Amino acid sequence: MGYMVSRDDGWRMPDWLWERIEPLLPAPPSHPLGCHRPRVPNRDAMDAILLVLRTGMQWNALNATGVCSSSSAHRRFQEWEQAGVFHEIWRRGLLEYDKVIGIDWSFLSADGAMTKAPLGGPKTGPNPTDRAKKGRNARFSPRRRASRSGSITTARTAMITRC
Repeated sequence: MGYMVSRDDGWRMPDWLWERIEPLLPAPPSHPLGCHRPRVPNRDAMDAILLVLRTGMQWNALNATGVCSSSSAHRRFQEWEQAGVFHEIWRRGLLEYDKVIGIDWSFLSADGAMTKAPLGGPKTGPNPTDRAKKGRNARFSPRRRASRSGSITTARTAMITRC
């Protein structure tokens, strides 16, 4: 395992934040056989998860950083996400921000769209994946039946000519 990320790289969480997050983590699940390799420390796993989330890097790229293995970090991410750890971190962060700075609840906005495509319409035709509608289907396509051009071509077998 390479060690491209040094201990004081600025990407790891500070001690004061870890002291607030550590109590939120669930107890590790028991192994069915009772024995296994020791788990990666929770702080290393959280540092690896936050590195992936902050940089957008792929999970497998963690192996080159030396922070934590990608499989351990992703497994821990799934465990903690199912346990609601990240939701609780977010909730507590909002409460702390509201206490220190204050959230202006008088102005809220949401964005979204639930409309048809602006250039769609009857020219587009029906959706072929919708079973209730008729549309192009690979089974009945001319390409499936014959040639790429859509025209059916057959080779002549033999011509008999008389002189």
